[in-house]
Amino acid sequence: MNRKRVLITGAAGFIGSHLCDKFLSEGYDVVGMDNLITGDLRNIEHLFPIKEFTFYHHDVSKFVHVPGALDFILHFASPASPIDYLKMPIQTLKVGSLGTHNLLGLAKAKNARILVASTSEVYGDPLVHPQNEDYWGNVNPIGPRGVYDEAKRFQESITMAYHTYHQVDTRIVRIFNTYGPRMRLNDGRVLPNFFYQALTGKDLTIYGDGSQTRSFCYVEDLVEGIYKLLLSNYVLPVNLGNPDEITISQFAEEIIKLTGTAQKVIYEPLPTDDPKQRQPDISRAKSILNWEPKIHRAEGLRITYDYFKKMLDVK
Repeated sequence: MNRKRVLITGAAGFIGSHLCDKFLSEGYDVVGMDNLITGDLRNIEHLFPIKEFTFYHHDVSKFVHVPGALDFILHFASPASPIDYLKMPIQTLKVGSLGTHNLLGLAKAKNARILVASTSEVYGDPLVHPQNEDYWGNVNPIGPRGVYDEAKRFQESITMAYHTYHQVDTRIVRIFNTYGPRMRLNDGRVLPNFFYQALTGKDLTIYGDGSQTRSFCYVEDLVEGIYKLLLSNYVLPVNLGNPDEITISQFAEEIIKLTGTAQKVIYEPLPTDDPKQRQPDISRAKSILNWEPKIHRAEGLRITYDYFKKMLDVK
């Protein structure tokens, strides 16, 4: 059988590692690449014995060379949580700009289709709710979150430029809040933060008054949507996420109920430019990809909680 070959950057990261699993299960040869500044080799160590999997320890902000043919490239390399990109602002900007430029050049040279991972953060603190792909966003380019938001906005721009000018076969996914096994407990985002606090006997911290909203998608659903988008013929951005919106206060209650924790909730000031609302309009994904999330939050949280409990037992 003539196996297709895919390069996945950010392969040791949360979503990237699940993508490696998915493409191997679908019969692809997978080349993983990661510089490991936020990725963790433990996420992919189970793949090292598999002959169809190859790993390169490399920073895609520098010239990228992969010997042999490539059919697909998935660019998922980037710090993705505020705790990371506030600590590594230059690297975040470089991987979204130079890294994307390098990988688009590789796609052109290899005649490969490339899918880039954008984010709901391109919408900033949105003035439109829910957010659809035609909304241009409300982003502060010089605020603390701007290094991530603008890196991803530039990534989308250069991807479309390569598509229109060089006829590179491109796809763009805008990813909304995603969770599941292989998230880092010290990720800094609300879901692992709540779980870590619940599991270690600390009070649950809500930033702001808890009225801000998020919409959480289980990673297995997201990966299925990404796979479908890559194999589709659609070149404009597509939102992938779960439209089941919840306030942070309600979410804290769900975590307390699931974990049986007796801690109280404490409130801290809202970080600068933190979005007040986040809910994807997934009409485009439904109509073009025949995709929508299937895993209910209660089920996904239970699986994720069990994973985090095991992580803490190991440490």
